[in-house]
Amino acid sequence: MNKLALEPYIWNRKYESMPREDLSELQSNRLIKCVARAYEHIPFYKQKLDAVGIHPSQIRSVDNISLLPFTTKADLRNQYPFGMFAVQMDSIIRLHASSGTTGKPTVVGYTHNDLNLWSELTARALAASGAKPGIIIQNTYGYSLATGGLGFHYGIERIGATVVPASGSSPQRNLTLLQDFSSGIILSTPSYIYTISEVAENEGIDLRLLPVAAGIFGAESWSEALRDDIEQRWNIVAYNTYGLSEVIGPGVAHECPHRVGMHIYEDHFIPEIINPETGEKMEEGIYGELVLTTITKEATPLIRYRTGDITRLFYEPCACGRTLVRMDRVKGRINDLIIIKNKTLFPAEIEDVLLKLPGIIPHYQIVIDDNINLIDDIEIWVEVLNSIWQEQTLLVELEQQLRFNFEHHLRIAAKVKLMPPQSLPRSEGKAKRLVNRSHVI
Repeated sequence: MNKLALEPYIWNRKYESMPREDLSELQSNRLIKCVARAYEHIPFYKQKLDAVGIHPSQIRSVDNISLLPFTTKADLRNQYPFGMFAVQMDSIIRLHASSGTTGKPTVVGYTHNDLNLWSELTARALAASGAKPGIIIQNTYGYSLATGGLGFHYGIERIGATVVPASGSSPQRNLTLLQDFSSGIILSTPSYIYTISEVAENEGIDLRLLPVAAGIFGAESWSEALRDDIEQRWNIVAYNTYGLSEVIGPGVAHECPHRVGMHIYEDHFIPEIINPETGEKMEEGIYGELVLTTITKEATPLIRYRTGDITRLFYEPCACGRTLVRMDRVKGRINDLIIIKNKTLFPAEIEDVLLKLPGIIPHYQIVIDDNINLIDDIEIWVEVLNSIWQEQTLLVELEQQLRFNFEHHLRIAAKVKLMPPQSLPRSEGKAKRLVNRSHVI
């Protein structure tokens, strides 16, 4: 089977390539209306703004955004289920919610206009990866209360491509569909695409010969090393995408073909980077916590929402022609930050070191104590190829090299436990990288 010749393009040039001065004016107008609506229709925001002495009339441009208070995930949970809605329930036509594994779920409502907007945003992301009518797109994201599956589904239909709603199918079934339907693009979490890769290898299927030419991967932090691995195994172009349920779902930001950061769709979201400890705004190119303000959502507008994701922003022009700001790949979530002897790191940084060496399988767990912010050491369990596992000398050499690389690149003394293939659990959604020591397999 021949690879499709995908040609990425700009779906909405009017807004994606809008001069920065015009974009700033558009954001200002939309921000003013958003704050006024939230103040008038959501008691939580009226109380929040009154508490800091800010009235919507004081917000006259996007430059005034720092006057507004932050919104946190805890705020959303405290307003469960519908306290953050700015419209009546007869205008809500869909509900999505988080899993609620660490507390009350966060609930997001959508009006007709919100769903139309969402489809437009995911269509932009798909176009940036080459989607167009006639392309078959296999969607493995979950069709559930989570937003990934349905968010991309309607974007595929908006763009006029053909969607294969493969969510919930086994890795074997996904492989069969890729072969039989000649899918040109696949949507997946990075960890699940690798699970499919393992099944293909066991069944003697050469992934490089499949017609799929591009993959869109998100919903979890992943490293450049894993991107390289996926691209080599599949002979595809792997795109990074970003979204979060509280804000809208997928369609917040996406890479262009140059893949030097993900363009944030600023005509709908105002991004900021802050110091997560002080709330102070960070300069361009400095890592901090991403804060997003939704300026066009009807049902659940969010003002300065602290995402908990660590990244940085770049404003210099991109060769693709988009004027939108770019965000770097997410290093990790604040909740996943590991502090070990005054050294801070994220799982993706560990992954990047692991995958620099041949013989490593991208399935690993970071075994930690109960409190990840107060640990003295970590233990990393990682699978290796069977050829390595069968040779004691190679195992010893690889373990020593990994320990050296962790010390050299990350300045940590990590314990390493090499494991045979298929010994760690697999996931059809987001991979669980941090594991409590009392819950290891």
